Amino acid sequence: MPTFAYIARSSRGERVSGTLEAASEQVVLGELATRGLAPIRVSALSSGGSRRGSVGIRRLAAAYQQLGDLLHAGVPLLRALRLLARSRSSPALAKVMGEVADDVADGQRLADAMARRSATFPQIQVAMVRAGERGGFLDQVFLRMAEFLGHQADLRAKVIGSLVYPLILLVVGVGIVVAALVFFVPRFRDFYKDMALPLPTRIVMGASDLVTAHGWAVLAAVVAAAIAAAWAIRRPQVRRAAAIAQLRLPQLGPLVRQLAVARFCRVLGTMLRNGIPMLQAMRISRDAAGHPLMEEAIDAATEAVRSGEQLAEPLRASGLFDDDVVEMISVGESANNLDTVLVSVAETIERRVDRLLAIALRLLEPLLLLALAGVVMFIFLALVVPMMKLSAGMR
Repeated sequence: MPTFAYIARSSRGERVSGTLEAASEQVVLGELATRGLAPIRVSALSSGGSRRGSVGIRRLAAAYQQLGDLLHAGVPLLRALRLLARSRSSPALAKVMGEVADDVADGQRLADAMARRSATFPQIQVAMVRAGERGGFLDQVFLRMAEFLGHQADLRAKVIGSLVYPLILLVVGVGIVVAALVFFVPRFRDFYKDMALPLPTRIVMGASDLVTAHGWAVLAAVVAAAIAAAWAIRRPQVRRAAAIAQLRLPQLGPLVRQLAVARFCRVLGTMLRNGIPMLQAMRISRDAAGHPLMEEAIDAATEAVRSGEQLAEPLRASGLFDDDVVEMISVGESANNLDTVLVSVAETIERRVDRLLAIALRLLEPLLLLALAGVVMFIFLALVVPMMKLSAGMR
């Protein structure tokens, strides 16, 4: 019998996690309901469910597009899955689709078969497929998921592509400084050994001694610090404090906040458009938000919606959403087209993010160049100034 890992919330709002052995995900959901727990995430740990899939987001989007086109053209679901399982462009995706097709052929629902492979199919996609199966519009669900994943991939590519040049500058700058400390500065050590050196020169000489004599220890310390930071950032208190500090940074803070808002609006709007109930869509979009403060804001909004209130006001109270965004959400709720409005808001914010990212990069690149030039100039002056003083004293 397969084992399922679950994350749920109790009636007091506490986060509860654990594992259950059950015949299917539906049985797990029923068991959690009898315990008074509201499920947030349920994923299978057997049948490959816990292994990380190697299917790229664009490959998955293309597969969903193909599935949607095939179903819309009248091709039966099992035959469409078998066609994807014979694809040679992505062996990993073909293997997963073959396993899903086998489960469907054995009588399982498509959503249940996908849920058993949560490493490849996230919860949001499983929920949308389940709604499409129940509502009889599975082809539209696949086409919308293809569009959704395409937007995600484009936004990620824009962000990563925009950061490549600053990262290259940073790596080159660090390399130049290390090379200067290892190969250039030691040549002056014998020349200055009997002199009273100013503080900048002593700093440069000390840094050079540290890098040359204890380079491996320095590298080990850097790696240990990185591991410690990665461990600490997983702790809720540290993660929340880091998120607050991040939002206060000029240029970067607004960019991170807008990205989180855009992700939340697109996920929630896409799920509502595909027939997911509001509260379930809010719970899933919370996990997809990717920011601690946004998660808290969504928790507060979920409780407000459960109590019969509107979504817009608790989002406004969080301070993460701009007034125009909140106003559009409020109008969407009044006009009963919240799903369309949320997707439109996400597209608007993504265009705004493009502008913010361009401005941030225009500032970051010269700042990195100035910092590199400043460090190199500091090393140069630290080595040259004592020589100039010695020359002046001899005259």
